[in-house]
Amino acid sequence: MSEKTTPRILQGFSELLPQDQFIFDTLMEKIKNTYKKYGFCSIDTPTLELSEVLLAKAGGETEKQIYRFMHYDNDLSMRFDLTVPLARYVAQHNQDLVFPFKRYQIGKSYRGERPQKGRFREFYQCDADVIGSETLDINYDAEMVCLISDVMKTLNLGDFRVRINNRKILSGFFGSIGLGDRITDVLRIIDKLDKIGLDKVKSELSEKGADEKQIEKILEFISISGDNKAKISALKKLNAGELFSVGVEELETVVTTANNLGADESNISIDLSIARGLDYYTGTVYETTLIGHENFGSVCSGGRYDNLASYYTDKVLPGVGISIGLTRLFSLLKENDMLGSVTKEEKTAVVLPMDSERFGYAAKVVSRIRESGISCDIFWSDKSGKAKFKYASRTGADFALAIGETEETNNTVTVKNLATGEQQEVALDSVADYLK
Repeated sequence: MSEKTTPRILQGFSELLPQDQFIFDTLMEKIKNTYKKYGFCSIDTPTLELSEVLLAKAGGETEKQIYRFMHYDNDLSMRFDLTVPLARYVAQHNQDLVFPFKRYQIGKSYRGERPQKGRFREFYQCDADVIGSETLDINYDAEMVCLISDVMKTLNLGDFRVRINNRKILSGFFGSIGLGDRITDVLRIIDKLDKIGLDKVKSELSEKGADEKQIEKILEFISISGDNKAKISALKKLNAGELFSVGVEELETVVTTANNLGADESNISIDLSIARGLDYYTGTVYETTLIGHENFGSVCSGGRYDNLASYYTDKVLPGVGISIGLTRLFSLLKENDMLGSVTKEEKTAVVLPMDSERFGYAAKVVSRIRESGISCDIFWSDKSGKAKFKYASRTGADFALAIGETEETNNTVTVKNLATGEQQEVALDSVADYLK
């Protein structure tokens, strides 16, 4: 007998057992439905792109992480996020799109990172972006705040904060204290405050040439306290130049419009330490944290960018977008026993004929339930009743529908709620409504 190959998957890749996959899919469906509620349409870009197209804007560490290979004469790469393919898509199809173009995409991306906790080489991202032609009104940034808030509430993960800032405020302020030539470095250091702590931030700022007085001003600035109105008021009192003032005005508009759109003020917080590390963000930036689980880091991030597709077209295409790393989020929820908070909206049932003589009637019951739009399975087996109910329970179904001789004679089914243990005999004509 030949030696068997050990079944296994690559490090940094993930696959789930059916129960977990069901919860994962439920999370994904809730995110998708919320995106659709805000008027976003779905697109699906290829996993593989021509390397010269995908990597037009890449470089440094990003390019080192790309899965890249030759196939015949084609130099191909696997997408490392959903934003660069969106840039290519909009540049390629801009004549056929309606602007502002609101798109969402949920799909896998690939990065050849060193596998470690919370980092994956294959992972799902859930992105939503609004792309404008030449201009894009700042109120779309506010709508994104509401979108994030609605997603978090729909996922039922507890209290959260959408922390927002504006890169123009940061760039303007740093320039006003003599760090205009090191704005990018300062932004990257400030963005790491939650990860590396205050002392390390001071040390890195000093290494980049900031003196003690400048460091003191930076730390005093990002520590401005109070509610959102108080922070805006404090910012307006600072004289830090035109760019700074534009950023403050934009931030005030975002907060005001988000409130007018119904976002709960308690879930939105101006945080002047939020910078976002990516260079292409130019205005509003977002990071979302779960209260009590701040160690998760941001579970939904994004921001405003001036020109999405500059590497592909001369047409100016500004945008604002958000992204949820669903694979990472699911991993964190599972590790912290938080998947129980994820509720599914649709009900599921399993029909259990108690013996093979009930198969014919059971088939009619299943057909009736499926026609009503309810997900319904049937266990074709002569096993014991205990084994059948165990099967129903292990599939994660909400209801088990037992069918014996009495039920067939009475044209009924006995419905058992698998969560509560309660059961009731229900007429076949009424069973779909009862399950709903």
